[in-house]
Amino acid sequence: MIAYVQGKIARIDPAFAIIDVNGIGYLVKITLNTYSKIREKSEVKLHTYFQVREDAQTLFGFAEEKEKLLFEQLISVSGVGGNTAVTILSSISADDLFTAIQNEDVTTLKRVKGIGAKTAGRIILELRDKISIEGVEIVAGVGSQTSGHNKAEALNALASLGFPKNQMSKKIDEILQKHGSDLSVEEIIKIALRNG
Repeated sequence: MIAYVQGKIARIDPAFAIIDVNGIGYLVKITLNTYSKIREKSEVKLHTYFQVREDAQTLFGFAEEKEKLLFEQLISVSGVGGNTAVTILSSISADDLFTAIQNEDVTTLKRVKGIGAKTAGRIILELRDKISIEGVEIVAGVGSQTSGHNKAEALNALASLGFPKNQMSKKIDEILQKHGSDLSVEEIIKIALRNG
């Protein structure tokens, strides 16, 4: 898995960038939001998602981790592929997308080219509860960014260990309420594992 690429921009276009990493050029598909953040730079670090399909291997890149997180959540929705997710994130900022999903705003999602009422409804239905897990990290002014980030990291770590995400999300909320929101990722995981 390629978590990120860091290097010089050899070529950039609104749809992709070629990042030169020690003489190897990585073709990375990007969103318009990422393009606007990196187009003036000579060297960048892009958070990446490597998608392997039967007919293609594609590296998607994002200037911000929250945009990558939303991309991963979008492609988990039935009928939303990598290119569709890039189109959504190019049309709507990460914060506006989060707000649209939380407010069940089908109209905002339908404004994106290729997204109909059915797909918009499915995105909202499937992501409304999932996305709230990392919501404090995504939307500025809602909770503490540090505690939200720590919760998201701990939750992902516990999920990778095989624990159900919804159950662990509630458990982590209980832990943060009981022990305080300034716990480190390691402390959250230890307490969650200790208490089953």
